[in-house]
Amino acid sequence: MRHNYKGRKLGTDFSHTKAMKRSLVAALLYNDRIKTIESRAKEIRPDVDRIITWAKKGDLHSRRLAIAKLGGDKELVREVFEKVEQGLFADRNGGYTRIMKLGPRKGDGAPMVIMELCTEPVKKKAKKVAEPKKAEPVAAKAEEPEVIDVEPEAVEVVEEAEAVAEVKAEEIAEAVDEAVEEAEKAE
Repeated sequence: MRHNYKGRKLGTDFSHTKAMKRSLVAALLYNDRIKTIESRAKEIRPDVDRIITWAKKGDLHSRRLAIAKLGGDKELVREVFEKVEQGLFADRNGGYTRIMKLGPRKGDGAPMVIMELCTEPVKKKAKKVAEPKKAEPVAAKAEEPEVIDVEPEAVEVVEEAEAVAEVKAEEIAEAVDEAVEEAEKAE
């Protein structure tokens, strides 16, 4: 009986499955992209995410756990930890891999996929701004304010305008301070 053996069997015995997963994880971290069968890709995804999360933590214990998970490949672990330390996955809270389906393999019809690391930065969601409502009679039915989707570019333009306004306000405050000092010197 297969007690306490989690995951797919992948057509092999437990030790071969374990070795195959370790090899696929190492290949993905080394090359940033691999072509494999869909079930294998889905099976190694949690292992890859776990190793990258350990790398984000960055302490000695996490490094040793990653070395154990990759079968003692210290050089690969060092490379992964250095990439993460340089900010590769800094803005991403999980979901470090992407699986893209290719279709069936010609020989046996196995569903093939490309699995790759997501290295591009995460786009922030658009902020929703509530539109003010006109005053309505009390007898009218109370409604919630409408929510409008704002484009990220519009939010950036508003933030830039606020930054320019702050700089102008600082310049005006400095000019006023200088004028007050000159007035005090004149007295």
